[in-house]
Amino acid sequence: MPELPEVEVVRAGLAPALTGARILAVAVHDERALTRHAAGAADFVARLEGSEVVTVARRGKFLWMPLATAGPESSSAIVGHLGMSGQLLLRRPDAPAERHERIRLFAEHPQHGELAVVFADQRTFGSLAVDALVPTSDGHAAGWGSEAPLLPSQVSHIARDPMDEAFQDSVFRRALRTRSSAIKRVLLDQNLISGVGNIYADESLWAARIHPETPASALSTVAANRLLAEVRAVLEKALAEGGTSFDAQYVNVNGEAGYFAHSLEAYGREGIPCSRCGTPIKRVSFMNRSSHFCPRCQRRR
Repeated sequence: MPELPEVEVVRAGLAPALTGARILAVAVHDERALTRHAAGAADFVARLEGSEVVTVARRGKFLWMPLATAGPESSSAIVGHLGMSGQLLLRRPDAPAERHERIRLFAEHPQHGELAVVFADQRTFGSLAVDALVPTSDGHAAGWGSEAPLLPSQVSHIARDPMDEAFQDSVFRRALRTRSSAIKRVLLDQNLISGVGNIYADESLWAARIHPETPASALSTVAANRLLAEVRAVLEKALAEGGTSFDAQYVNVNGEAGYFAHSLEAYGREGIPCSRCGTPIKRVSFMNRSSHFCPRCQRRR
């Protein structure tokens, strides 16, 4: 599933092409891509056509585009989640249909001219919707790419990500002290810290030398600070390298793959010597997925 770096790469690619663009028309090819838009395809189309995209924003793994329909103020937004295999691609308006194309938005930008935004999704777990904007709980800007303290109601339960300027380390550390769950499970809790998924949790825990099954409450303040620092370092490096692509599903708006997979130290490296100590990386089952760690560098205490 795309995590923060992959989604941020998409946001950064969409922003210059769509900020200030007017949506001319919408084609819904598969209503399964509108599972989060309960009012259905006709309502989705009616609410988008003629609207102007104010910006492209992100919190955690969610994207949204505030809409202006009459004046500069926005009360609603297109909200998108890529699910496991969703893609948002920029194309010419007359470009042939993409494989697994579900929705196509036709837009016109005052500088770049006409373009199409294609939502393609092989496994149909991703979705688009038009959703009302609500105030953020802390009054700060909602996320990356947005200066307004407003976010879609469908995203309001999602915590800030550790790269967000408004993320509070002290609040995160206090939450760890109250949780007996394994620290990896806590890192995946999008209600506490967003944007981190299976890949970057394994990488961050390896870098911090923390066993994934360590109870969160057992981490000292020093260890918690070290973990947060490594989470940020891993996410920043992955973002600089365009995210992690294992196949053609994880691409930017131009269909190009990221190359952070070449920098992985733990995830997907079962049996390969740890780059620090030479001990083979171990894989164990975890929440219907897998955890990868070094049994020597990341001893469970």
